[in-house]
Order: sequence, then C-alpha cells, then structure tokens
Amino acid sequence: QVHLAESGGGLVQAGDSLRLSCEASGRTFNNLAIGWFRQAPGKEREFVGAHSRNGVTLDYADSVKGRFTISKDNSQNTAYLQMNSLKAEDTAVYYCAARLWVTSRIPSAWDYWGQGTQVTVSS
Repeated sequence: QVHLAESGGGLVQAGDSLRLSCEASGRTFNNLAIGWFRQAPGKEREFVGAHSRNGVTLDYADSVKGRFTISKDNSQNTAYLQMNSLKAEDTAVYYCAARLWVTSRIPSAWDYWGQGTQVTVSS
C-alpha cells in the first residue's frame, strides 16, 4: 500500500510559477513511477506528466510541455511538479499517482492516488 499526499497548490496569477509536492509513504519509493493528473470542473481527469521509476522516461502532455517539469527525489520520498508560465486554463485540482516501475497516460492504470490540491490561475 502507498499513501500519497500532495501540497503546494494555491491561487496565482497568469505567468507565475508554482511547485507542487507529492510525498509518498508505505512502499519503496525507488520502485515507483509517479504521475500527475488534473481535473477541472465538469471535465474528465487528464494526464499532465509522468516520471518513470528511474527517470529514463519523462512524459508530458502537449499542453504543458516546455512549461512543467516533474522531478523525483528518492531520498525524500517526494516527487515534484514545477509549473512555470501558468495559464488560466491550468486551473484544476492536481493529483499525483503512483504505480510500479513504468508510466502510463491512462488514469485507470495507476494504483495509488493522493487527495488532490487546488491550483487556481487568475488571468
């Protein structure tokens, strides 16, 4: 079992930066791939990006590529989503997810989820 806890959300202005954290416990963090998803009101949960267990695979949605960066600190059991040049359309609840080894863009492929953190970008 893996417990995930996101933090770092908030209200920012368009063009600002924000860093979300995802702290994991309960299983060897080294073996986990970490994914980030988001869900805006009235919309389905969508893939943002993912980091494979060892960082060989870094995958980003086209909408965030070049602006968002995922990193994974195994010594702290924490993954990060650095979000730069934020836009109003980035407003959503952001979730981190975990699964063994490899990444996926499909939400149902992920085994563990955090509770989510709200990011609101004002234009």
